[in-house]
Amino acid sequence: MVVSTKGRYALRVMIDIAKFGKDSYVTLSGIAERQGLSEKYLESIIKMLVQNNLVKGLRGKNGGYKLARDAKEITAWDIISVTENDFYVVACMDPNAPKCDRVSSCVTLPMWKEFSEEMQKFFQKYTIAELAAKEEA
Repeated sequence: MVVSTKGRYALRVMIDIAKFGKDSYVTLSGIAERQGLSEKYLESIIKMLVQNNLVKGLRGKNGGYKLARDAKEITAWDIISVTENDFYVVACMDPNAPKCDRVSSCVTLPMWKEFSEEMQKFFQKYTIAELAAKEEA
């Protein structure tokens, strides 16, 4: 359970768009420059964000990217949950994992489930708007 580079960069992209895309679309090259990240790598991240309706894109001269919803409505969990494919506390909680023979008698499973729920609640506390405001301060 490690937040990958993709997850961390996706958060940075969303914060950048929240800060600089209030009145217009922001370009991927602008995001890459401000964040000091590879534009090529950001292409895959932005594609994932668009596919999950977190960001909308516009092609053309004045094109770029904007948040699909208000920054106050998008949480860190919304982003992490789409960028992290294996964000499970223990392997048996992955829905694609083989069924565990001990699931009905496992005394630790409720603990792992509670931890996962608390982790999700933690990331849901932080909105993109709040994180963008902290960065400006």
